[in-house]
Amino acid sequence: MKVTFLLGSVSDTDYAKKIAGVLDEFEIPSEIIVASAHKVPEMVVNIIEKLNADPQPQVVITVVGMSNGLAGVAAASLVHPVVNCPPHDNLEEYMIDIHSSLRMPSEVPVMTCMNYKNAAIAAAKILGEGNVDLKHKVTERIKKVKSSY
Repeated sequence: MKVTFLLGSVSDTDYAKKIAGVLDEFEIPSEIIVASAHKVPEMVVNIIEKLNADPQPQVVITVVGMSNGLAGVAAASLVHPVVNCPPHDNLEEYMIDIHSSLRMPSEVPVMTCMNYKNAAIAAAKILGEGNVDLKHKVTERIKKVKSSY
């Protein structure tokens, strides 16, 4: 079981690490790969082929700002679920960039989370469907959140 991060740029690394920090709370291993769908599409194809050949349960989280082609390319070709979590530093970036993450063609099932914690928790819930221990950790986290109110 793992989460693979696909980043469109090295500049997205810090944001991906925030998501990975939440995954660490669930003891979910992750790796970060940088490969722009616009600048090195052949590299992205190669990565997708390797991920599809990997039999372990996994979720791919894309972290891409600006024009988000990577999430769509990944979701159209991967057999693993794709969660997209576009980074944004301010409301203007969010308002401009969000549309390239939300408007995907049919047969391109990208799930988008705008909060880094939600992206990690979504991945944990997906992977927890096939892992009793992880599902228990997700359940405990839900209880903890509910008890704080």
